[in-house]
Amino acid sequence: MTALTGGAVLALALVLGGCTPEPAPQPTPTSPFASEEEAFAAAEATYRAYVDALNQVDLSDPETFEPVFAWTTGEANAGARETFSEMHAEQWQVDGPTVVAKVVPTADGWAESFVQLDVCLDVSSVTLVDRDGNSVVAPDRRDVQAMRVTTEPAKTPTGMAISDIDGREDGPSCDE
Repeated sequence: MTALTGGAVLALALVLGGCTPEPAPQPTPTSPFASEEEAFAAAEATYRAYVDALNQVDLSDPETFEPVFAWTTGEANAGARETFSEMHAEQWQVDGPTVVAKVVPTADGWAESFVQLDVCLDVSSVTLVDRDGNSVVAPDRRDVQAMRVTTEPAKTPTGMAISDIDGREDGPSCDE
């Protein structure tokens, strides 16, 4: 996530404006949303659409990866492409639904350029096996995963795309 800071914008304005300082330019909002609530609703809809696309993936058919890629951008997109490519090449098979158990806005998780969500993701029914039918799921995998999802404005049906997904230790509990 790269952003030009207000100080950098002001310094650039002073250099370009000569010796006489002009009023600092006001930042142009990059968020297409009218309110924080609207932005969080779009971020949640984006994440739910991403999980729906994830549930349709057939690792033997790379065309089924495309809807997942359409909901991601930046590092999340690059990571998904690499992971799915490796799973496809290794002839792994995935089965069972991933279920969104909880989605809440993070504390201070909204800005003009991003929205963050704390997510609890139920993967208890998901199996992943190698070409020989052996499970490749870690034996200590938790049934419900605590994740932090970052979205940013993008040209998608919700106006957002996922730029980052990480595990988290803080935020709301997923044990409920």
